[in-house]
Amino acid sequence: MGAGWVSRGVQRVEFTAVTIVLVVIDVISALGLLFLVLLHSGRGGGLSDMFGGGFGTQAAGSTVIEKNLDRLTIVAALIFAFSTLALALLLDSS
Repeated sequence: MGAGWVSRGVQRVEFTAVTIVLVVIDVISALGLLFLVLLHSGRGGGLSDMFGGGFGTQAAGSTVIEKNLDRLTIVAALIFAFSTLALALLLDSS
């Protein structure tokens, strides 16, 4: 067995450059998504308190930073979902 081959029962799957790139994108987006979710403010403030914006619960989620953080989290989640789906389809068809 050479490098890049994985035995799956009788069938063998070769890891091509596309598969490796998708795995790298998937891992980076998963770690980014984890980081972004942890930055969100919970009941006690989170990111807005870290930057000195402790306004309380009535202003939570209304700052520009929080809105941009929401957008970045959605983009990271979409990248993660599509790369995971592409990996599943690519490895299933092999």
